[in-house]
Amino acid sequence: MASRSSAVIVIPARLSSTRLPRKMLLADTGRPLIAHTWEVACRARSAGAVIVATDSEEIAAAVRGFGGAAVMTSREAPSGSARIVEALPRLPASDVIVNVQGDEPELVASAIDAAIDALDRCPGAEMATLVTPMRSRVDLDDPAAVKAVLTPWRHADGREETGCWRALYFSRAPVPAARDWSDDLLAAAPPFYWQHLGLYAYRRGLLERWNSLPESRLAALESLEQLRLVEAGVPIVAAVIDHAARGIDTPKDYAAFVARCRHR
Repeated sequence: MASRSSAVIVIPARLSSTRLPRKMLLADTGRPLIAHTWEVACRARSAGAVIVATDSEEIAAAVRGFGGAAVMTSREAPSGSARIVEALPRLPASDVIVNVQGDEPELVASAIDAAIDALDRCPGAEMATLVTPMRSRVDLDDPAAVKAVLTPWRHADGREETGCWRALYFSRAPVPAARDWSDDLLAAAPPFYWQHLGLYAYRRGLLERWNSLPESRLAALESLEQLRLVEAGVPIVAAVIDHAARGIDTPKDYAAFVARCRHR
């Protein structure tokens, strides 16, 4: 079983961004965006180390400038997880590696701890992620809000782990599909509908064999890299948090984040 104190948090950060160029280095708050995410990660009680994995010397210099640690990776990494796999030989010896997206500066540290704790409590899982109840039909129908189909996590002896869920599938579609729809379904307890949040806590062994996992037609179809793990049969546990953090994808997102910072 993984030790909570052994967790290393890695923040993948690339320089190029189509919708918001150079977003990791935007500093209208007085600090680069990556610094805000790094500070949140450092507040996680389970973190033994926080490291930025980047393809940019400029980002690495900024990280070192505010006292953080950075490792260099190639520009060819197709995803944040692939960037972490590339950096793995240079990371501290750790049983658990956590992928925190660099463009989520308003993530709360307790969310990171929740994912690590779920992995700790569910030794049969190789990866942990986060979900939050989805209560809006607008969100349910929004392809940008990724849905998770879950069932209670059960240990090998049949015992159910309170507060932990096994991920069966992820989709941009409104799943599970109700044959007879009623808005009351959105208020069900426990929920039928969950929004997936893109934070991942991996066991190191999974990352070590990452490149040998088969490619996934479903992952390509839905543009969801976690479906590669689903198709490979990797057991995934999901921990529940109260609400989703607001990611920064567009100039409008960033302007709203800056405004919120100024009013704190």
